[in-house]
Amino acid sequence: MSELVTGEAVALELRPAKLPSRALAVLLDLAVALIAYLVVATGVVIATASLDEAAQTALSIAMFVLLLVGGPIAVETLSHGRSLGKLACGLRVVRDDGGPIRFRHALVRGLIGVIEILMTLGVVAVIASLVSARGRRLGDVFAGTLVVRERIPVTRTGFVPPPPPWLAGRFAGLDLSAVPDGLWLAIRQYLTRMQQLDPQVAWSMAERLATDLAGRTGAPAPHDVPPAAYLAAVLQERQAREARRAFGNGAAVAAPPPPAPAAYGGGVAGPVGVPYVPPAGDPSVPPVAPAGAAYVPPAGAGHSPVAPDAVRQPAAPTPDEPPATGFAPPA
Repeated sequence: MSELVTGEAVALELRPAKLPSRALAVLLDLAVALIAYLVVATGVVIATASLDEAAQTALSIAMFVLLLVGGPIAVETLSHGRSLGKLACGLRVVRDDGGPIRFRHALVRGLIGVIEILMTLGVVAVIASLVSARGRRLGDVFAGTLVVRERIPVTRTGFVPPPPPWLAGRFAGLDLSAVPDGLWLAIRQYLTRMQQLDPQVAWSMAERLATDLAGRTGAPAPHDVPPAAYLAAVLQERQAREARRAFGNGAAVAAPPPPAPAAYGGGVAGPVGVPYVPPAGDPSVPPVAPAGAAYVPPAGAGHSPVAPDAVRQPAAPTPDEPPATGFAPPA
């Protein structure tokens, strides 16, 4: 597997095509090009039978260049690196940064391919592919391209066990910027397969990975946490940070209730359902409780406090007496 870095500093894991599959794709492309050349050449020869020999030779050279050189260049440019042979073998030509190729890439590959494939019968291309670490021929080297596999067998991803609940948020302050992607991949692969390993082997691998991770973060691994649980907790912390970076915090923080306006020099709003005790102040100023709070009159107050509207229960007035407030002051 080859790691390519895009212009946005994103690492891509692409599988370079092997030499047998590339050779098969080239043979299929050459077979299609030769069949097209023979068909077109036969038609041109019949149509230009009245021309002299020099004109027929010029037409044959033009058709050779157009079909065997220009044809593959045009097909790779229009299909973004997928010729007929590569499409049949599940291959594709991409740039070094993983992007699709353009006309200049296909042109360089096609012109150099005439020398290393057609004129040398593919010997130079085979040697260059065997020497290159990613199996590139000379055309790929000069064009800055790479042939990769598009059809990759689907593998079942393992389940990463979550860390214990008592470790939630414990490693929120770790600096994970220096941990490389290779170490994260090794930790994830270990966590998905640790149940299949021998207990002693799994424990030693967890200790080694925990030591490497602690060295990258600059904070020692806690001694009271098993290595596997430490790895799972730190991996979960990294995933949580990536999720917050991609989708935001995910939940809006509830704003605290606004304070009630001061009434008669006092009165601070309390939460609903919590007994409200008026602050100690001037005994000549009756405090007012906020709506929805249970009223508890202060001890030793020398005035009749005013109850909130939610606590008052006025009784029906009678014709002989004034309306009652329904509030009984403390004895």
